[in-house]
Amino acid sequence: MTLPGRGVWITRAEPGASATAARLRAVGLDPLIAPLLSLRLLETSLDLGGVGALAFTSANGVRAFAARSDRRDLPVFTVGDATAQAARAAGFETVTSADGAASDLVRLIAAAQPRGVALHPSGLHLAGDVKGGLERAGIMARDVALYDTPAVDALPSGALEALAARGVAAVLIHSPRAADILAGLAAGLDLSRTLAVGLSAACLRPLEALGFAERIQAQRPREDALLDALRAALRR
Repeated sequence: MTLPGRGVWITRAEPGASATAARLRAVGLDPLIAPLLSLRLLETSLDLGGVGALAFTSANGVRAFAARSDRRDLPVFTVGDATAQAARAAGFETVTSADGAASDLVRLIAAAQPRGVALHPSGLHLAGDVKGGLERAGIMARDVALYDTPAVDALPSGALEALAARGVAAVLIHSPRAADILAGLAAGLDLSRTLAVGLSAACLRPLEALGFAERIQAQRPREDALLDALRAALRR
């Protein structure tokens, strides 16, 4: 397969996009930061009464919670190591990573049997049913949306120009929401020489009709596995 250059389009919101770009540069790839969504904190009421643990499924959730509350004593359970790192950086004292997907996080919390309610600080657009999974496991839980990820109205001009110049070898998809946005905006584009590399099957499913050269799923839902999958594909 002949791919156009070493450009890699990062679709995730800041500040995560810049962190991903740094990792790409470190391995000799050319990042194109052109987010399909942005991050906006919400003025949601945050009630911690009865809460015995925090369940985070993203670093954005950690940042949004930390911006709203100075509580750092509650035990934290995270979906993966990157989110755990963000929680430790925010000053949380007890952090345990499921190192997997939302279902792994549910099992981790269920095994720990925290006292009180497990609170899931999240975005408005939920990618998985952590609350439902915990309740089915007998754990009291509730969601609280602390941030939103508004979609762009049109594909970023930088991404369009790079695609037209055949300067994009791959598009990185970190979330099903980004995939949904891309699917709605990229219909009609020639993506036949571009790879789509996604963090999970849910990140790739909305892209089936876009005509990518190949849709590649990371072996695990974490960014190091995503970048490993990307590099392996580019070496072929």
